[in-house]
Amino acid sequence: MALGIADMAVFCKKKGFVYPNSEIYGGISGFWDYGHLGSELKNNLKQMWWKFHVHSREDIVGIDGSIITHPKVWVASGHVESFVDILLECTKCRERYRGDQLVEDVLKISADGMKADDINKLVRENKIHCRKCGSALGEASPFNLMFSTEIGASGGLKSYLRPETAQLIFTNFKLVEEHARMKLPFGIAQMGKAFRNEISPRDFLFRCREFEQMEIEYFIHPNQTGKCPFLNEVEDMEVNIFSAEMQENNKPHSPMKLKDAVKKKIIQTPWHAYFLGLEISWFTSLGVNQQHLRARQHLRTEKSHYALDTWDLEYKFPFGWKELLGMANRTDYDLKAHSEHSKKDLSIFDEESKQKVIPHVVCEPSLGVDRAFLVFLFDAYNNDEARGNIVLKLHPKIAPIKVGVFPLVNKLDGEARKAFESLKRNFYCFYDRSGSIGRRYARADEIGIPYCVTIDFETLKDNSVTIRDRDTTEQVRVKIDGLPSFIEGLINGKPFGR
Repeated sequence: MALGIADMAVFCKKKGFVYPNSEIYGGISGFWDYGHLGSELKNNLKQMWWKFHVHSREDIVGIDGSIITHPKVWVASGHVESFVDILLECTKCRERYRGDQLVEDVLKISADGMKADDINKLVRENKIHCRKCGSALGEASPFNLMFSTEIGASGGLKSYLRPETAQLIFTNFKLVEEHARMKLPFGIAQMGKAFRNEISPRDFLFRCREFEQMEIEYFIHPNQTGKCPFLNEVEDMEVNIFSAEMQENNKPHSPMKLKDAVKKKIIQTPWHAYFLGLEISWFTSLGVNQQHLRARQHLRTEKSHYALDTWDLEYKFPFGWKELLGMANRTDYDLKAHSEHSKKDLSIFDEESKQKVIPHVVCEPSLGVDRAFLVFLFDAYNNDEARGNIVLKLHPKIAPIKVGVFPLVNKLDGEARKAFESLKRNFYCFYDRSGSIGRRYARADEIGIPYCVTIDFETLKDNSVTIRDRDTTEQVRVKIDGLPSFIEGLINGKPFGR
């Protein structure tokens, strides 16, 4: 039986990855707490993302913006006026539904981008009623998703918890460009919390009211849209492409090389193709099966008002293909909007063209940390019938615990503790002396520990230990003094046993 989203939620709670928020008080929908393993996995994901996108490049730097900011930021960005979902409410029991989700669930059609009038028409024509009590639904209406808050003791200034991290990049754009001495093209990255008052949070971590984002705003000269110097790095990558035309004609996604998608104008700019390839390569480098990913182009009806073109990187979740990462070409919309509302000049001087320009955001890879967390768990989860237990095949670089250390019997506890103390200086380790060695291996498998070190009676003779590989169960003997460097090599891709 395939693993469902509810099954994953149970597994995550049982193993200490994720808990329902404030469960002892009955919980609160759309909020989750990360346990001792979940917090480690999440932090590893963020560190690997930052290393890949910021530290390994010269053209991207990072910031960390405030969660609460001046309310005019959200007026300028358009969020106060148009950051809405469509709300449906039962006329009797007052159960609330997000309109597009209800229509999709009942009619099995895509409702992305539908307005209130479209939802009302479908509800009437198909006699859609409250799924809780069966009563009639009221008229669909827009519902703003931002959480509001008051600043100061008098509450004189109303603001919002940020619904996205992007706007802080735009408001700090000129400061970063000047102080980091950036030259076009360049990007600004940010990781952090965002908040959306979702009408009906669901699917575990997929749709929450509090979540984290990792994103980049990449700025180019407005005349350089068609020139991406990095495309050759990914152009031969074959990606599952699901264009707007394919969707409109009810055709399935199709594998295609990124350079061909650009040549055929399916992907409008080489920059979009490059960043699609870049993000796919990040996921696959950490163990995600590329066949579980596809690039889907937004339809005209669902594209944001600021976007020239938008592509989503989607993952095949148990509940269908769903957005993992959004990637919009925002042009100069945001910098112009903030220039207009703040009355500050956000243009910069481009040395190469000798022009003063407002750069274009040619691409905005925006990834949900919590959704990425789910993707890595689903792709790693294996119910190994031969072993009789779950094997969580997380990539060693993101595994919460890198090494398990076990004494074969309790009388070897002293020797095992020495090995443990030596290893934990370099790696997050787990010490276990309870139960049979087979049961300890199984416990380690279930929480994704890639390597287990067993101290046995031979250790007393040859000063060596047994290392077991989680995925293959292969075992090798290694000298204790060479153990840290051997494990370091394994984590960085050295074949096991060499």
